[in-house]
Amino acid sequence: MKVLQFRQAICEAMSEEMRRDESIYLMGEEVAEYNGAYKASKGMLDEFGEKRVIDTPISELGFAGIGVGSTMTGNRPIIEFMTFNFALVGIDQIINNAAKIRQMSGGQFPCPIVFRGPTASAGQLAATHSQAFESWYANCPGLKVIVPSNPYDAKGLLKAAIRDNDPVIFMESEQMYGDKGEVPEEEYILPIGVADIKRTGADVTIVSFGKIIKEAYTAADALEKEGISCEIIDLRTVRPLDIESIFTSVKKTNRLVILEEAWPFGNVSTEITYQVQNEVFDYLDAPIEKINTADTPAPFSPVLFKEWLPNSEDVIAAVKKVVYFKK
Repeated sequence: MKVLQFRQAICEAMSEEMRRDESIYLMGEEVAEYNGAYKASKGMLDEFGEKRVIDTPISELGFAGIGVGSTMTGNRPIIEFMTFNFALVGIDQIINNAAKIRQMSGGQFPCPIVFRGPTASAGQLAATHSQAFESWYANCPGLKVIVPSNPYDAKGLLKAAIRDNDPVIFMESEQMYGDKGEVPEEEYILPIGVADIKRTGADVTIVSFGKIIKEAYTAADALEKEGISCEIIDLRTVRPLDIESIFTSVKKTNRLVILEEAWPFGNVSTEITYQVQNEVFDYLDAPIEKINTADTPAPFSPVLFKEWLPNSEDVIAAVKKVVYFKK
């Protein structure tokens, strides 16, 4: 095993796939000459040249549309958004063309495209640059949505996404690009739609994904000292959702806490809550607790931002609330 930063794992995944398949190319703002806004494509222009690592104007709608159109001529593009906040400019191409073209063409046109870049908050970037879009895209049939939380998962899932014949939304975090983790020397691919149990436990199931899952780890360490055993499930893929892994865990722990960096209305945790109470209600010994951001746009003030974003203390409080029913 070797140790890589998250950005290096992303770069390795793209580079390995581009060496394997000449129909794959990378396109987006600053991906070439600047080596990527977050250096996730460092060295790729030198290796693959300007026809396969392509800098674009600031026009997300334009290069998203070029990417979708190029799939119809046999290409497999990777489209990088500097942030998914900017993807709102190109969302028409993602939702109305990429997600629907296979069905609208009667299966004649698959759309093997990956849209990737950072999602959610990254510190003091204020309201228009701190939004989580996982549930937005997961709401659309035809899209697969992946949100890895560490370098190992990022590389294995990105390689799977690039090889997939359907459009994939691959969401990262500006605050994870420097995170380090072990990655195998040999090639590996992780299956899309399979969650991972990061920590086994007996008293409560905590479900999360993306960078916010780190708060669950911190909380679990603190709770363990108090004799509360937490099982942590990293969804990794939001759509398709591995609900069966959650069911299995809840049947064991009888309690569920969901941690998600998103507004509280109509999100991934809401869907999980519905499915769990609908299918394994009899196994629950306490109401499900979901932890989200405050129901406001993200503030710029550090003091307010700290109150807005979920943290380990919120997780500890939610866990203690549900295990209370055990006593």
